[in-house]
Amino acid sequence: MKILRSIRFSPLAAAFSCALAAALPLGLVATPAYSQNAAGGDLDRAVAALRGISTMRADFTQTDRQGQTAGGVMTLKRPGKIRFQYEKSVPMLVVSNGRSLFLVDYEVKQVQRWPISKSPLGALLDPNRDVRRFGKLIPTGNPDVVSIEVRDAERPEFGVITLIFVRSDTAPGGLQLTNWVALDSQNHRTTVRLRNHRYGIAVADSVFTFKDPRRATRRPG
Repeated sequence: MKILRSIRFSPLAAAFSCALAAALPLGLVATPAYSQNAAGGDLDRAVAALRGISTMRADFTQTDRQGQTAGGVMTLKRPGKIRFQYEKSVPMLVVSNGRSLFLVDYEVKQVQRWPISKSPLGALLDPNRDVRRFGKLIPTGNPDVVSIEVRDAERPEFGVITLIFVRSDTAPGGLQLTNWVALDSQNHRTTVRLRNHRYGIAVADSVFTFKDPRRATRRPG
């Protein structure tokens, strides 16, 4: 149960916190010879790619700052809904109903809640979050990889998330979100990697509810 204990209190639970350093093993190398015009265009394309996702399902792998890993299935539906269903060996659920992000721990029968606007995940989920305003392109040295760091300088407590895209003709906007790394206000780091993306699938709103371990009834999640 050591990995479960680590995951439970990881930044994924609070804000999917990760750091840009976690992206470095993926081969992201800064280069000064980067065109401002290209930067602006890629930022616009990344914003369009995010907004172009109506629904998506993908397998995910989450790695915490100690290198421990858990996996499962992520389901996304705009605006603001997401569900991280962990593998059966991890009795935990992370789910957003479009307003709040919940961590549901079935082992200890606890539920924690955060407004999505106060999480680095707000860059993915909050329809009011202006990615152009808070995001900046991080040069990668690879024309097929786009990296965007999103932070609110006036609200450092919201943390930082770095979104990594790969050019793909089959993804909305021509860019596929493959992973993100983030850092929360406590400097906790988590990396989430996605694979087997499926777009435009039918997803019922009931997917973003959860069975509350504190009571027998089902409540919005």
